[in-house]
Amino acid sequence: MIDKTKIIETVRERLEKLPVGHYLDLRTYKRNRSVIIVKTGEEDLLVIENGYFQEKFRLKPEKLEKILKPLLKKEFPRSHKIRLYVMDRFVEEEALNSGRKVL
Repeated sequence: MIDKTKIIETVRERLEKLPVGHYLDLRTYKRNRSVIIVKTGEEDLLVIENGYFQEKFRLKPEKLEKILKPLLKKEFPRSHKIRLYVMDRFVEEEALNSGRKVL
């Protein structure tokens, strides 16, 4: 769990080390909403919003902060901590259909 104020710089650090084709999964505490950031190339990212709204964005890494700030406010409005998962190879069906953890 990462503090919401530090999430953008943490995402940048993790994306630099992430191999092409792998992705980061940002989720709420309850794991019911997510923002997925896929590294599709060295200079290309795919951001998938999966929560209140479902949208996809293709952008360059330098534009990430500009799009991530409003997404975090929209998808995680009351969250103070965000779960950050570093995932393997991106397969869209698996990434979007991963459900909540059953306790």
